[in-house]
Amino acid sequence: MIGVGIIGYGYWGPNLVRNFSEAAGTRVVAVCDIRAESIAQVAKRYPTIQTTRDFTELLNDPSIDAIAVATPVRSHFELALGALTAGKHVLVEKPMTETVEQAHRLINTADRHNRVLMVDHTFVYTPAIRKIRDLVAAEELGEIYYYDSIRVNLGLFQRDVNVIWDLAVHDFSILEYVLGEHPVAVSANGASPVSQSPESIAYISLFFASGAIAHINVNWLAPVKVRQILIGGSRKMILYNDLEPSEKVKVYDKGVMLTDDPDKIYQLRVGYRAGDMWAPRLANSEGLAVEVKHFVDCINNSLVPETDGSVGMRVVELLEATSQSLRRRGQPIELRG
Repeated sequence: MIGVGIIGYGYWGPNLVRNFSEAAGTRVVAVCDIRAESIAQVAKRYPTIQTTRDFTELLNDPSIDAIAVATPVRSHFELALGALTAGKHVLVEKPMTETVEQAHRLINTADRHNRVLMVDHTFVYTPAIRKIRDLVAAEELGEIYYYDSIRVNLGLFQRDVNVIWDLAVHDFSILEYVLGEHPVAVSANGASPVSQSPESIAYISLFFASGAIAHINVNWLAPVKVRQILIGGSRKMILYNDLEPSEKVKVYDKGVMLTDDPDKIYQLRVGYRAGDMWAPRLANSEGLAVEVKHFVDCINNSLVPETDGSVGMRVVELLEATSQSLRRRGQPIELRG
């Protein structure tokens, strides 16, 4: 039985407590939060779980084998480093850290102490995104032309991060997982219409060595909530709508055809293909539940997580580069690729 401690009981913490409480082979030992009202909520809902406002109590508790960090990003590095140094396995909420340097230090610390370090990129563990990855890997879509995402809603405004670090981070992890390649350059523009707040609107373009391009629109000031991704390939195209209760993924047998027939040299070389649409059947499972099970499997069987520290660091690299481009009004920033 793996004893789990959870630091942070704000927006995401309750989901972690619930999933670790329900997962086979785990037991939530304690929850830590600096806010008294959050501690009171835990005590009321889970009377058998210990509560504290001092995270060092979790680090010093020998019954706790793993710690999940669900706090603002500015505290991720300190808390995760302390947990790893204390010999605990760590699941840290996205984004992993504020800087690539911090992420690199966490990876080295986890390796040195032989502990599992996993980043909570939950979308990677959802049935819809895993199905899309399988379709791309099987070359069902052919050559990937583009990835187009819109992730907008009214709020929630964050104090410590801008809309890119809050929303675009999801697309960065999805791109890493689905396409299997890291961008070679990124460009971003954004604005902060609300005074004394970080950027709430941003448009990001990412460029890949394969020739694919990705565009991400993130916005805290939209009148409606939209969570939609289009992926276009040479054979087929995908529409993913996360807000659909069913048929979240739709595959379209549509595209263009080029011809070099000399008899048609004076005609338009582009033709259009319109075939059927089908919606693959998806497992009825919660992404976080799959993620928690994977975390436990990695601890018990010494496995490398699908969203390990290296994946988390590459996402942070993208976030840093995007922020740099944003400050330079869209100047492309080269990446390692």
